Amino acid sequence: MEDNFICGLHAVLAALKNNPQGVEEIWVSDARDDKRIAAVMAAAHDAQVKIHKSPRPALDRLVDGMRHQGVVARLRATPVRKEQDLDTFLAQLPALPLLLVLDGVQDPHNLGACLRSADAAGVHAVIVPREHSAPLSAVARRAASGAAESIPVFQVVNLARCLRQLKAAGIWLAGASQDAEADIYHADLRRPLALVLGGEGKGLRRLTADECDMWVRIPMAGSVESLNVSVAAGICLFEAVRQRQDV
Repeated sequence: MEDNFICGLHAVLAALKNNPQGVEEIWVSDARDDKRIAAVMAAAHDAQVKIHKSPRPALDRLVDGMRHQGVVARLRATPVRKEQDLDTFLAQLPALPLLLVLDGVQDPHNLGACLRSADAAGVHAVIVPREHSAPLSAVARRAASGAAESIPVFQVVNLARCLRQLKAAGIWLAGASQDAEADIYHADLRRPLALVLGGEGKGLRRLTADECDMWVRIPMAGSVESLNVSVAAGICLFEAVRQRQDV
């Protein structure tokens, strides 16, 4: 399946609502006639996006057998932003920004789930390295359930250099590690902040870890040593949201 395709009712509807100019065309199963598919078609009509009625086997071929719920969309361009655009973006952030940095998240399902949590928490942008990271593929987009089309994603060549760029802009870097002394619930997250999480198994790379200003951990009560990165990202992000409610 090509990376500029997305599929699934929620992902396609979110793209049509959040970034209608970015959707080139959609395919809808000719066997579906219900309220959910009608909502997708109405959004496509409103956005003046071309609609194709197709048999289900044709949709299966478009997405290489992925579960599509009877709707597939082709995007005009990838929403990934480049490193050279970061300075301008940082200058336009509000006084208390919240960013998510993912170092080495190579599973596209985990990347998509992290984007979904970031969008729900109101994160202003997600930053990933160009290497050592899953691409923003069709699989990641579907796992993101529309978040990939609504939240800015920056892909950078040199993550350590990018982190220094964030610090120069006044943003604190909080690395997540189970070896940290401070737990996430007692750390002060009421500041311009980027939460930095590592990938599956290996965690943060050394050059990334060296740039962090502070370290936090998620208290673990059971026998499991660590959480899936998307779960950990959700916990850390929403603790930051909780602390900032009265700021």
